[in-house]
Amino acid sequence: MRAMALVMPGLARIGWTTPAMTLMCALAAPAHSQQGAATTVPVTTVIAEKQPISKGLDFVGRVEAINRVDIRARVKGYLEAVLFKEGDLVKEGAPLYRIEKDLFQAAVEQAQGTLQTSKAQYELAQKERKRQEDLFAKNVSAGKALDEAVANEGSTKGTILTNEANLQTAQINLGYTDIVAPITGKIGRTNLTKGNVVGPDSGVLTQIVSQDPMYVTFPVSQREFLEAERAGGHPDVKKVKVHIRFSDGSVYDQMGEINFVDVSVDRATDTVTVRATIPNPNGRLIDGQLVRVALDIGSPEEKVVIPQAALIADQQGTYVFVVEDGKAVIKRVQPGGESGTNVVIDSGLSGGEQVIVEGLQAIRPGSAVRASPMPQSLRQG
Repeated sequence: MRAMALVMPGLARIGWTTPAMTLMCALAAPAHSQQGAATTVPVTTVIAEKQPISKGLDFVGRVEAINRVDIRARVKGYLEAVLFKEGDLVKEGAPLYRIEKDLFQAAVEQAQGTLQTSKAQYELAQKERKRQEDLFAKNVSAGKALDEAVANEGSTKGTILTNEANLQTAQINLGYTDIVAPITGKIGRTNLTKGNVVGPDSGVLTQIVSQDPMYVTFPVSQREFLEAERAGGHPDVKKVKVHIRFSDGSVYDQMGEINFVDVSVDRATDTVTVRATIPNPNGRLIDGQLVRVALDIGSPEEKVVIPQAALIADQQGTYVFVVEDGKAVIKRVQPGGESGTNVVIDSGLSGGEQVIVEGLQAIRPGSAVRASPMPQSLRQG
């Protein structure tokens, strides 16, 4: 046995192998290859691009409907029907509520009858006045009788005017039993339902807010006004483009224009209220919604733009990883503001660099990386 043990190493050196050695080699080879592959980290990259970027200012704003109407009952009566679906878009003139008409129709007919009576009395008064005029001309009757006839004619004529007004009022009240939409917009929930008695003291029945376009109002401080003047040199506010961004960071696809700057400064906040009009064709903007407002001022400048996901911060500042010769290299950068889901880089990148945006957790400076470009469909501006 000892002799065999001495012979085995020699056999191995001249190319002979045992089954055990073959198995050990087979197991060792994959382990060695896996260890080598693990040193190369797969990452996703984008190319740092130069884009024309306008100088801008950011504010917090609120969306407001241009028209907002509280719907109220103008006459008192039994609510027969609610004729709309809550939350729907209603057109101007669309029926919303119907109040029982019977009492109001009766009031119209009564006013018509009273008016007819007063007209008959007026005709009789006219005839009496003519008769008294003839008698007075023939010295048959005294002047007092003529004066009374003239006064009675005027009185009955006045009664006609009063009764015509009463009829018109009754007809108007009858019309108020059909409550219709005064504007086009989305309608809220109803505060009173069928079967209730409604009237002027019932409060707001529902509310309609217009949808397209919408206002966006935001406060601008005096300091920001001065910055805008330095950047754009007294720009025409009507030519300033307004962009808005939602709370999740997504950018709204419509641009707005400033249409109003308040005439006085709020003494409590030292700000001026600015208002912009922005289209809302798809109803994405909701009355009362809080948004970020960006104003483009001055002439556009070529700036390097990269996704915000590429930025990393430490105690020394902000940096990104770029791919150089197959390795991850740190580049210190100075961000200059946001552009949608991207960030503008004022310094640190010159454009054309291969910036890493995914796989950052697994890399260190000098790590070997295998870069794959991010699909264009996933990039957002």
